[in-house]
Amino acid sequence: MTQPNIVIPPAEQQTSVEAGDLLNSSTAGVIVERTAQVRNGFHAEGRKFARMMAEFVNVKQVGVASVFVYEETFGIKDKLHWLIHLSSLEAYEAMVHMGTSDQEYRGNVSSEQVSQDKGGGGWDKIFVDGSMQETVLMPQFWGMYGTKVDGEREKQTSVYQQQGPLTGLPGAREQVPLPVEQLVHSGNCGLLLHRTAQLEYDFRSEGRTFAREAAESINENLPGEATVFVYEEAFGAADRIHWLIHMKSLTTYYKVLALHVKDERIRDLYFQERIAPERGGGTWARMFVPGSMVDVALTPHHWGMYAT
Repeated sequence: MTQPNIVIPPAEQQTSVEAGDLLNSSTAGVIVERTAQVRNGFHAEGRKFARMMAEFVNVKQVGVASVFVYEETFGIKDKLHWLIHLSSLEAYEAMVHMGTSDQEYRGNVSSEQVSQDKGGGGWDKIFVDGSMQETVLMPQFWGMYGTKVDGEREKQTSVYQQQGPLTGLPGAREQVPLPVEQLVHSGNCGLLLHRTAQLEYDFRSEGRTFAREAAESINENLPGEATVFVYEEAFGAADRIHWLIHMKSLTTYYKVLALHVKDERIRDLYFQERIAPERGGGTWARMFVPGSMVDVALTPHHWGMYAT
């Protein structure tokens, strides 16, 4: 298979930690997506601060947390996205503890980030007030949140089969039966398309099945070029589905488009009746709240990006 040239350096090159020691969207048990809007006039300072804090976590929390910095490709300019990959929710507590007790970390957060010729100040001067938000994502597994598939796939998950109390979730790579070297994830992709959609409560089970099958249709046909993982939002809007669509490059998007034009089996996913007649029938379109499906394209940050 001919691999496309990667113009944008992947996010795993942002850190001094070896790629094999990093968590990513295929291995993390939790992803916290933090976003913040950089204030006009502080473009370079915002990116330097974002990368500095990400690297501090990467070095201090190997195997526990890994952070990559992304920018919106075609969206709001100077809006930064930190993808904080955690091994589990317990790892978040380790992060909180670091923020409370690690003096080096606290020193970095409280240090001057703005030069005196710009008035001086810390990180709080760099970002627009109230713009910093977080979304918690957890890898989807069959039967999650009391939903039903076919009565069999739910019992085949590692979560169902695990003995004893649940202390974490398997990474999203469990969703994709491909060799690790054929997975495209948040660490090695050139473009990450984050798609969200709100399920209609009446079709929360059917919608999850469609979400996974739509992801599988890309994974099976574009190994090594595009990989889609399905995540669920925790501590936010109930039944909001997140697809993380990882592509080797921006031009890989053409191959995804072509699949949905030329592959009749994939096209059938979108036109077949997926809702039982006794429930009114219908395609996938009835499962989601109209207008709720939104795509945000993200590019891994690299030094000098956007003339900063």
